[in-house]
Amino acid sequence: MRTSRTVNRAAPLSLGTDPLPTLLLRYAVPAIIATTSSSLYNIVDSIFIGRGVGPLAISGLALTMPLMNIASAFGSMVGIGSAAIISIRLGQGDRRAAEQTLGNAVLLSAAISLALSLLGLVFLDDILRLFGASARTIGYSRDFMQVILAGNIVTNMFLSLNEVLRASGSPRKSMAVMLSAVAMNTALNPLFIFVFGWGVRGSAFATVVSQVAALAILLRHFSDGESFLHFRCRIFRLRRRIAGSIVSIGLAPFLVHLCASVVVIFVNKALQHHGGDIHIGAYGVINRIVMLFLMVVSGLNQGMQPIVGYNYGARRYDRVIRALKITAACAVCVTSAGFLVSRLWPREAAGLFVGADAGADAAQLVAAVEHGIRSVLPMFPRVGCQIVPGHFFQYIGTPRKAIFLSMTRQMILLVPLLILLPPHFGTDGVWYAMPIADTSASVLAAVLLFLQLRRMRRNPDAEKVL
Repeated sequence: MRTSRTVNRAAPLSLGTDPLPTLLLRYAVPAIIATTSSSLYNIVDSIFIGRGVGPLAISGLALTMPLMNIASAFGSMVGIGSAAIISIRLGQGDRRAAEQTLGNAVLLSAAISLALSLLGLVFLDDILRLFGASARTIGYSRDFMQVILAGNIVTNMFLSLNEVLRASGSPRKSMAVMLSAVAMNTALNPLFIFVFGWGVRGSAFATVVSQVAALAILLRHFSDGESFLHFRCRIFRLRRRIAGSIVSIGLAPFLVHLCASVVVIFVNKALQHHGGDIHIGAYGVINRIVMLFLMVVSGLNQGMQPIVGYNYGARRYDRVIRALKITAACAVCVTSAGFLVSRLWPREAAGLFVGADAGADAAQLVAAVEHGIRSVLPMFPRVGCQIVPGHFFQYIGTPRKAIFLSMTRQMILLVPLLILLPPHFGTDGVWYAMPIADTSASVLAAVLLFLQLRRMRRNPDAEKVL
């Protein structure tokens, strides 16, 4: 009978032998639960803030999205970049290099998050005004972000180490860590908002405290010598080559988040000019509903990551391609479900975020959400095919293509549309810009993916592995 230690150390090796549907199920389901739980952070915050503080507080929370995305961008850069490298190194049988990547991930997370927190806190009001804050909403935004930025090192370290935990063969534990954080956040939100009367600041405290608890679990795991990858004194040395590889591969998700921040700024500015604070709040609600489905797709991609990375490192390209196809098909099913929600239950989804007796502002918010979500998601089923290729290129160590895809959708297509359409169509111009950009980006992603797979089939020996 194998000990738990033997099982844990053998887990990554099964990535090259077990049936692909079984592997994807094993890795994707915990990742989906974890990423969906992560999305529930924002949803829980919005629901309690909307019901406990008011609709304008939701608008204030929506204005923090660009800054939150920027903070998440750095966490994703380090977490996803290091996880991809660790999977490839394990596929090559080099556990020493995988542990060195873990140490560099910790050092990068700490340094980047501290610098971001300092800059954010010093220039917070200026940043929020740039993002579209008005006199009625900036107080809510400021109260929330002061706490979030103060705890940014915890957030980034938590996100990075959880990515590494999943990539090193412990997807269920990664899921459990995320679920524990969400459960604590859900419990603390009403306590801090309704009982202690801390308002928006209480929701932020609930988020940070829950992540502190989750990070403690992760640190204990990686401090345990029984873990497949664990902390050693020699790994905590910043190595230029490893750090450069982490940043290079992680640059694609970093730019996705960064471009998303730029897009949100343009959206908020256009909605403020053509609709006002309530429409900014409506976009915040729509974004949270959409992100719930996109986080499921993200979980599928995360489940695909160790499978693709390991088999690509082992030059098992047939398994790489099959894993990609299964993931893409599942992603389309998820985004199609999001499309159905936008058509069948838009008002019910909007009603979750406001109380029944919240007044005229609440009624306007629900109406704006209902109209906006119907306009934003008509092409949502195609988004599944658009997202998976970008992540696939990251996982096989070709970040330039992933960066190109993310930049094309956000900056080359969506931002110009957000400039051109609102002056002619008002708030509808903001909503219409998104499905147009999604459709164009999905076609481009399909073309690049077709060319990559054809090359892998025809000339596999020409593939360069990190």
